[in-house]
Amino acid sequence: MQHRKLTSGRPSGTDGSDYSYRMVVDSRYQLVAKGKKYLSLHFITEAVLLLIGATLAYLPGIEADAPNTVAYSSVIVSVVSLIIGNIGRRRSRSGLLRFYAVVSSIVMLLLIASLATQHLLLKVIFEVRN
Repeated sequence: MQHRKLTSGRPSGTDGSDYSYRMVVDSRYQLVAKGKKYLSLHFITEAVLLLIGATLAYLPGIEADAPNTVAYSSVIVSVVSLIIGNIGRRRSRSGLLRFYAVVSSIVMLLLIASLATQHLLLKVIFEVRN
């Protein structure tokens, strides 16, 4: 009687009856991988936008005396939510990704509104060039 050599504890072949099931699972894994790649590109884009927002928050606006605390706190909260979202992406945790989506949306709207009022759209483009 011949003995099959098992590589890494797995059988060398199957009878072929599970072929269609394995193909369905394989396409699902590809879909998840594409989604994770899209999310990582989204996170990189948001990080670049946050860097631009942080730079604009640091620059003096129309009222140079008052620091824009809403913009600063928005950037900090957005960075924290970006880290939480990245953890959710890596570990496929939908709850963390939902939290990231809600918090990030709210904070980005606050940041944009805060910067728009601080710079007042650069005093309506310098009073429409005088």
